[in-house]
Amino acid sequence: MAVNYATVTWDQLHRDARILAEALVPKMPFKGVVAVTRGGLIPAAIIARELNCRLVETISVVTYDEEERGKPTIIKSPDAAGDGEGFLVIDDLVDSGVTARVVRERLPKAYFACLYAKPAGMKLTNHFVVEVPQDTWVLFPWDTAPLFVPPLASKTMDKAD
Repeated sequence: MAVNYATVTWDQLHRDARILAEALVPKMPFKGVVAVTRGGLIPAAIIARELNCRLVETISVVTYDEEERGKPTIIKSPDAAGDGEGFLVIDDLVDSGVTARVVRERLPKAYFACLYAKPAGMKLTNHFVVEVPQDTWVLFPWDTAPLFVPPLASKTMDKAD
């Protein structure tokens, strides 16, 4: 169970995706990019743009049934990527490595990169930008929403009435 939380903003995510793209330039050219859904979709779009990759494919792996961990299952295969040769796989985070293992088995010749990596899954990625402690839950911008919070002074005024 995560004890700590790390919030990633849209700006931070975009910066980290561009840092990753810059590090991948020497590995070019790539035939295409495979985004690991859903978390890898936005980083993959940014990286595909930066690397001028027009072919963007997806792979979708389900590892949870409601809140119970189940057997990882590919529900959408990246057919255009074949065995992954010449393809770049992008995900937002490699955590326990369960999803990454399944993706690697399906695309053994692909280059696997992600923005954030935890120690348990780190060895499954070829490149990442930021190491995250294993006990940290990463809150991505698509998982959070801005919330109005009234000014402190308004609470004080309400009590004075």
